[in-house]
Amino acid sequence: MLLNNNVTEFILLGLTQDPVKKKIVFAFSLLSYLGTLLGNSLIIVTIKASRALGSPMYFFLFYLSLSDTWFSTSMAPRMIVDALLKNSTISFSECMIQVFSFHFFGCLEVLILILMAIDRYVAICKPLHYMSIMSRRVCSVLVPLAWVVSCVHSSVQIFLTLRLLFCGPNVIDHYLCDLQPLLKLACTDTYVTNLLLVSNSGAICTVGFVMLMFSYVIILHSLRNHSAEGRKKALSTCISHIIVVILFFGPCIFIYTRPTTTFPIKKKKKKTMDKMITVFYTFGTPLINPLIYTLRNAEVKNAMRKLWSKKLVSDYQR
Repeated sequence: MLLNNNVTEFILLGLTQDPVKKKIVFAFSLLSYLGTLLGNSLIIVTIKASRALGSPMYFFLFYLSLSDTWFSTSMAPRMIVDALLKNSTISFSECMIQVFSFHFFGCLEVLILILMAIDRYVAICKPLHYMSIMSRRVCSVLVPLAWVVSCVHSSVQIFLTLRLLFCGPNVIDHYLCDLQPLLKLACTDTYVTNLLLVSNSGAICTVGFVMLMFSYVIILHSLRNHSAEGRKKALSTCISHIIVVILFFGPCIFIYTRPTTTFPIKKKKKKTMDKMITVFYTFGTPLINPLIYTLRNAEVKNAMRKLWSKKLVSDYQR
């Protein structure tokens, strides 16, 4: 139910209000966003153009790169523009759109990482049945299912936000609209909403992380039965996935599994820490993922070399 609110727009304080530091924020966010677009676009184009990357793992990697691109796009462009402005405002409706898109693509990334772990488990632990279990038809059903679950999750976030009553304070001490900073502005009791936030976003992060780490423990344990070459290849792939999981889920669990109102650190330090950790998984992870999946994956690197070699030959012949 949408409550009557006196607030029609919010003021975003961003990472800092210092003019010099805002220029640093602008340069950092612009370079990070451009790097994210470049890296993920390179993976998307390579997988789409290369026949050698037709396995389910690269099918999911394709959608992970898309998810990273959209996840970053849901808040990076606004942060880049806001860093150039003296005062940054966002309308109530724009704020709701950002909450929805941020959580939609964040949840989608969680689910795709889980699908990638399932794919690696089947490939390593049940190699004889791999193509029948992880067929293109099955994968084509799993990805849309992930979209549906992400939509449900982000819709719950919007529902929780619309139940809040804002009757005066409208300054968000953050660089994006999210349920946690919005809870601090609400003039109604937010205890139940806080619990629902932890049980929704917090549960997705925690359960997803536990599932992923448990699956990789099983995979790594099963590698002792493989040949040295097979063990080396599987270990390289799994380590890449584990690094991505830790980098993404660690900050998410820290942010979403604790109540907003109780934290043993001083208020100002807590806000600064929250912002820095949010920057890490909103800017850092989408930027680092392409590097991890290309630098540690020989197949992707070879496919990229062949793709660019063909392009250079084609351009030269013209």
